[in-house]
Amino acid sequence: MRRRLLRAVSVTAVGLSIMTGAACTSSSSALPKVSGLEKTNLTVAAVPVADEAGLYIAQDQGLFAAEGLHVTIQSIVSSADATNGQNSGKYDITAGNAVSYVQAQAAHQSDLEIVAEGSLMQADNQALYTLPTSPVKTIGDLKGRTIGVNVTNNIGTLLISSVLAEHGLSAKRVKFVAVPFPNMGQALQQGSIDAAWLPEPFGSVDAENMGLAELTDLDQGATESFPVGWYVATKTWAKKYPRTLAAFLVALKQGQQIADDSRTAVEQAMEKLPPPYTVPPAIASVMSVETYPLSVAPDIDLPRVQRVANEMYQFHMLTQPFQVSTMLGGL
Repeated sequence: MRRRLLRAVSVTAVGLSIMTGAACTSSSSALPKVSGLEKTNLTVAAVPVADEAGLYIAQDQGLFAAEGLHVTIQSIVSSADATNGQNSGKYDITAGNAVSYVQAQAAHQSDLEIVAEGSLMQADNQALYTLPTSPVKTIGDLKGRTIGVNVTNNIGTLLISSVLAEHGLSAKRVKFVAVPFPNMGQALQQGSIDAAWLPEPFGSVDAENMGLAELTDLDQGATESFPVGWYVATKTWAKKYPRTLAAFLVALKQGQQIADDSRTAVEQAMEKLPPPYTVPPAIASVMSVETYPLSVAPDIDLPRVQRVANEMYQFHMLTQPFQVSTMLGGL
């Protein structure tokens, strides 16, 4: 798999007079700690995919613990689950796809604040797959076919709709159905879907284990280097626990830096994911990885995150334009 040499260059601050130094490294001893944490036990919900590598690295390498935090990462199926749990107070912070968060905010179902950008799509991170014997050989062959996505009307739908449009095919000419990522390969084999949307590591896992063929990479056209993952908290939570949030972001930013600099660290994080998401070393070594920006609150890259809402409006996932600036706060 190839990886583009894209690096986020924004210089960020964590706030509350915290200085993280000239560079983030895996050694947390070089970083000052945030004192007076309002709470130390955090539950973070995350879809266990490569989008959240920085989170898992921070956990595995003890970066959260070094900031005085005990973080429990709970696996979820989708970001829709994340917002529901966040609204009820079940989760403190969630990591998931940006589209779900914008949907929840635009529909006034949640009052969310983006506290960090998680990942930017790169070549082969997100792709459509088919069986090698499938009659679907081109994007045009998808007309009238069924495509599996983990959740309908979500980021998979958006990325696929964009690529279809690039090739002159309306998303209305295909059918999207919900299939959990671990079940996509089986759904293809059973004929219940004709193509499967699979992000990494699921794409590489199913290609290796089931012989799936990549139909098209989704990192192209309007969604090239697309912002995939965000970390969010409710605005109420962020206001109530500002020092805890600051400590979390100190550790997360270090994890992001390690993920962006070290493919080996990302591979190791994927190998340690909880079942059934655990990635075998042989597959982790060949899977495509993303870039992991260092943009944390209050220095979120507004033009970049606004791309999500703009594309959603273009492909009729929003009924009116939405300003992502309403989801930005600051420590």
